[in-house]
Amino acid sequence: MAVTVLSISATAPLTAAASASPLAMAFWRNCLGFAVLGPFLLILRRREVVRVARGERGILRREQWRPLVFGFLAATSLALHFAAFMTSTRLTSVAMSTALVATQPVWQALIAAGQGVSTSRRTWTGLALSVVGAAAAGGLDIKSGGTALLGDLLAVVGAIAQAGYTALSERSRADVSTPLYSTVTSLVCGLELLAVCWLAHIPLTGFDRTTQLSLLGLLILPQILGLGSLNFALGRTSATTMSVLLLLETPVAALTAWWLLGQHIKAATMPGLLLIIIGVTVVVTSGSGEQAAAQQGRHRKEIPPYPAYAPYTPQLPPAPERLPFWHGAKRDPRLDWASYTRDDSPTVRLTYHGAGAFDTVSLRRPHVEEEEPGFDGPAEALADHNWRR
Repeated sequence: MAVTVLSISATAPLTAAASASPLAMAFWRNCLGFAVLGPFLLILRRREVVRVARGERGILRREQWRPLVFGFLAATSLALHFAAFMTSTRLTSVAMSTALVATQPVWQALIAAGQGVSTSRRTWTGLALSVVGAAAAGGLDIKSGGTALLGDLLAVVGAIAQAGYTALSERSRADVSTPLYSTVTSLVCGLELLAVCWLAHIPLTGFDRTTQLSLLGLLILPQILGLGSLNFALGRTSATTMSVLLLLETPVAALTAWWLLGQHIKAATMPGLLLIIIGVTVVVTSGSGEQAAAQQGRHRKEIPPYPAYAPYTPQLPPAPERLPFWHGAKRDPRLDWASYTRDDSPTVRLTYHGAGAFDTVSLRRPHVEEEEPGFDGPAEALADHNWRR
């Protein structure tokens, strides 16, 4: 977890230290990340890639066009996030930019409230603290105006775009796994940034040594080391704990910018930055408290239907009286889907702007105890056949 926080905290200082255009930096960051991690993820999911290419999973059926549109919009939101956030690091201080971008859970909660999801008082309290902290921290920039205020606004736009990316990804990831979806989204994001740089006549080559070292640092630290350590930590701690710890990015990035760039944190902005961190912490932890309360008081009323976008399952043939070689069969994924209740969500959201699109939605597989079926009669043989299918 310490390696994760330190690696991700290097994002803003490395971007601010470079001399190239922020849009060019955003493009090369996605391009290098996709070139290194994309093929690796595609190799891990090569069977799924082949099935999608052949159309066996029906990804281009009529009901799948809508998720594809949401996926394209999610990639566009991700490109906007990178462009706005990386530009804000040049116009305002690293501490302000990182703190304002870290308010993504606040905007995520507002989007959920706009979609009709009930929001607790604790969440609204965290929202109020974050807004007051942002206003207090940006007070000096509001008075002075100029590029600092524009940088603060771009950082807020980056946070909103990241929240939109998460919300759109939840609606688009219908029939594609996380690695494949992340790889394709990163590719689309990079192509969109390339088009913007081409239309704006932004040079993508001829960088000085400082910019080249910054790009190399962005690839090694947040993209590779940050992603790997985050996935390792998520296997041993909760997503809520990791989300709260990622808020340490603000003070760590501020210290790094002071050491590398000589940026000093103004004493008048420190109370506001602290309020932002406290407010976002309240918002992040309120979601886990609501989920725990729902799990304690929930009652299993009915099993949700198998989703319509799932792969087509052919009718089972008549079962023989005895079915050998059942130990090596795979479990029916519908049994895992049926284990969820209406109060339980099949996804865990963890987003951060360090590794971009490569770790946005992680599927949570429930623990389901398996019992070995017997072969006492034709009915049990048929049940065993269904279990194996």
